[in-house]
Amino acid sequence: MSPALAPGAPSSPSVVGWLLRFGLAFALLNTLLTFENRWPGFGVLYMPRLSFELCLAMAALMAWVAWRGQPTRRAAGWLTVGFMALVLVRYANVTAPAVLGRPVNLYWDGRHAADLLAAAAQALPAWQVVAALAALALGLGATGWLVREAIVSLSHGLAWPRPRPWLLATVSALTLSFAAYVPDQRDTRWFFSLPVTPTLFHQASLLARVWLPGQSHAALSESPAFAGDLSGLATPNGQADVLLVFAESYGASTFDQVAQARALQASRELLADAIHAGGRAVVSTRVVAPTFGGASWLSHAALLSGVDTRDPADHDLLLTSQRPTLVSHFARHGYRTVGWMPGLKRPWPEGAFYGFDRLADDPALGYEGPDFGFWRIPDQAAMALLHVQELDRRAPEHDSRPRFAVFPTTSTHAPFQPLAPFVADWARLTGPSAYSAAEASAALAAPVQVAQTSTRFLESLNYQNIWMADYLRRLAPRPFVMVIVGDHQAPALASGAGASWDVPVHVITDHPALLHRLMAQGFVPGLNPPARPLGPMTVLTRVLLQAFDAPPAHDPGHAEQLAMPPSSHQPPAPGS
Repeated sequence: MSPALAPGAPSSPSVVGWLLRFGLAFALLNTLLTFENRWPGFGVLYMPRLSFELCLAMAALMAWVAWRGQPTRRAAGWLTVGFMALVLVRYANVTAPAVLGRPVNLYWDGRHAADLLAAAAQALPAWQVVAALAALALGLGATGWLVREAIVSLSHGLAWPRPRPWLLATVSALTLSFAAYVPDQRDTRWFFSLPVTPTLFHQASLLARVWLPGQSHAALSESPAFAGDLSGLATPNGQADVLLVFAESYGASTFDQVAQARALQASRELLADAIHAGGRAVVSTRVVAPTFGGASWLSHAALLSGVDTRDPADHDLLLTSQRPTLVSHFARHGYRTVGWMPGLKRPWPEGAFYGFDRLADDPALGYEGPDFGFWRIPDQAAMALLHVQELDRRAPEHDSRPRFAVFPTTSTHAPFQPLAPFVADWARLTGPSAYSAAEASAALAAPVQVAQTSTRFLESLNYQNIWMADYLRRLAPRPFVMVIVGDHQAPALASGAGASWDVPVHVITDHPALLHRLMAQGFVPGLNPPARPLGPMTVLTRVLLQAFDAPPAHDPGHAEQLAMPPSSHQPPAPGS
């Protein structure tokens, strides 16, 4: 740490030394505020741009040194803390769009960061977790030390009066030039990097809106009418059971991107064959999800309530309201409502908003098999338990009420592994021998590699198609409606660059009139959704309500497109 230089005309070596120290310090701080993401992954890339915030800070530091002298050691420490906060915000700002496919959201991402880190940690060997934490701590410590030394060097350099006039003119010119800079595109205008402070202001306003009293003035969008009587689900054999599956990370990129569609073709054909063999048919569409790459709960709330939840603050406000939902609508008309939540690992008092007759979280599902990573209950096992406990009408404990069950899956959640194997014996999945030790060990031993994210993602979707196909072929009750909705696109590491916010929707049933009504609203036969979305997720709520509430009607002319097979199929007993 060099002392302040005395005023006066320095020798030539002193000028060179000043330029070297000052230039290195400025270059270090500038690099830490202008790096970009090295896609795909979590790395960073040097970007030869200037930081607008650093230019402003230089002007402010110059004024401070001229007025009060060099900052004290304590002041330098606080400046270091503030600068490191900007660096972390910069990293989040450039990494979140590349990894998640959406901007960072400190409120929601911060609340669930611990869960995501725990999920990643359970997918890695213990020594790798310890090494990563140690490297992170050392890296942050070393960076903080370098930042403090750079700030001290800059303040020493600014205390030397000789270069101050031209330095002041240079910094002022750079700062004023930013007035002509419109940050509408990343690093495409002149030589400035996208500033960090707008992200800070935006996140601060969001946090204030959520946390400060009197600041949650968001007006929720209008709810659907929820005025029907579900007569559209009536059949000669009674009211149809309805299973709403929120398929985790199931985005339209799996249809739109040729490579992904090709990788899933075989399992999709298996699913289509099983639907037909089970005496059912399927229609599909796509909708625009309110989120991308994560925050699944925004899609859950949007579909179940019909209220726009693109703003996370609106979601929080919704859960404090008395708005009607699909859950309350089905309960009011005699359905037993079940929330089947294998990914719910901690108390969720906000869930009381939905009013499920039964809300089964991870411990309440009754899974007795081995854990498969953080999302420990494989989707097929969760479905087997749901069938035995709620959907099997032949079970002695099953009451006469039809079921409306909501099942958000987890096996297709990032990091998409460890992935359990498909088990042909469904009855085995409901007991302690659900999976053998060898099966669990093999899944847990699979290495976690960022470069393999897309491959793992597609493997998890193939697994999903396979277990769904087998369930529909062998076990699904009758009459039965299965609605499969993607909650959001997968993170950009899996869905690819430039993916839309569209998600597929499939309705599978042995109720032809229901499918006809959906086709009249824009659904198409088969598993492939049309290219244009039906609308936002909230539109789907209204379309489903109309289809569920409409009375059985004459076939409006879509029967030949559906090719509905005979409906005399009866599912065998579990495990047969």
